[in-house]
Amino acid sequence: MRFLSLCLGLFLLTGCDREKPMPDNENAVTAFALQHFVDSDVITGAVTAVVGPDGIIAIEAFGLADVAKKRSMGKDSMFWIASMTKPMTAMCVMMLVEEGKVKLDDPLEKFVPEFKGIQLKTAQGLVAPKRVVTVKDLLTHTSGIDTTTATPANTPVDTLPLAEMCVAYAQKPLVSEPGSQWTYNNNAINLLGRIIEVASGQPFADFMEERLFEPLGMTNTTFWPSPDHLDVLAKPYSKSKDSGELVEAKNSRFSEPLHDQKRTALASGGLYSCAKDLGQLYQMLLNEGQLDGKRTLKAATLKQMTSNQLGDLAKVSFAPGMHMGLGFHIVHAPQDATESLSVGTYGHGGAFGTQAWIDPVKKRAYVLLIQRTDLKNSDQSEIRREFQKAAKEAYAK
Repeated sequence: MRFLSLCLGLFLLTGCDREKPMPDNENAVTAFALQHFVDSDVITGAVTAVVGPDGIIAIEAFGLADVAKKRSMGKDSMFWIASMTKPMTAMCVMMLVEEGKVKLDDPLEKFVPEFKGIQLKTAQGLVAPKRVVTVKDLLTHTSGIDTTTATPANTPVDTLPLAEMCVAYAQKPLVSEPGSQWTYNNNAINLLGRIIEVASGQPFADFMEERLFEPLGMTNTTFWPSPDHLDVLAKPYSKSKDSGELVEAKNSRFSEPLHDQKRTALASGGLYSCAKDLGQLYQMLLNEGQLDGKRTLKAATLKQMTSNQLGDLAKVSFAPGMHMGLGFHIVHAPQDATESLSVGTYGHGGAFGTQAWIDPVKKRAYVLLIQRTDLKNSDQSEIRREFQKAAKEAYAK
């Protein structure tokens, strides 16, 4: 009866854009597969979506978005997608590459002059690096830039303007030779946001809105959720060390109110979004860079972004069997959490467990939206593995 009630609730839910209802999913395939994670207090709920070249095939919502208010998760629920922002930032950089305003081998100092002459920290002291940091290094997490934050402890990182933030990054020496090793780096991606501003002459958020969100109809993707959005915002939760139950958690990365546009638009992970909007984005990717006859990226550009850029460089990504593209992680040898994905599948996750994989072989994109703040390694989580397995078996045989 509980499952039947869930399915009935799913029929009544609509998409993020209330004027465009999402497809009904009678069998609630992924909800059924993931319900035990709700029952065992691993997550409070989720929204999942499966996308094909022609649009969203299935979208499901189950569990609670707000436990205290007993507010159900809905197809219109919005989530902090965190580092799922990174590939979107990379796409905007590559638009400027297509236009000749940025080159992948351009030195970072061309756009942020404070990096000119930056030194490398070694056991023997500070030395000059063998080469300069390039745009490609930033896109592939191989820049060697210090990964620590540029703001005082316990201060939200979004209180410092992007230009000032990026100047502050240059005050610390490099920690590894550019191009020599993969180290996940939020600061490097924020620098890409600044490069977009310098090369385009527009604020980073404005460029992303004009060139990505508006053309793709991503009307509820934003750095600044409005007060109305709060009614559909999924709250984050973590495990209580005392009771073992899920308790509401704060997002210490952001200052409040969230709608205050004085907050910095973080290129590394500032976006909030929902399943319908992300479905538009991934439908475009499944169609090799275009949607509804409008081209966002050249097919050749997308192929470059989703191809291995680091050769056999060791320790790439947070899971085994991975390669690194330009802003995207790429499945090279499917295993564990990625076992259901094809070789060449690409995507990115977020800090609170969100994830999207685009499988170019099966022509499917799989979107998982949850808000769990303290998963040990969400890239390796059983939640992702079981979702992808169920979604593939139902929608991509």
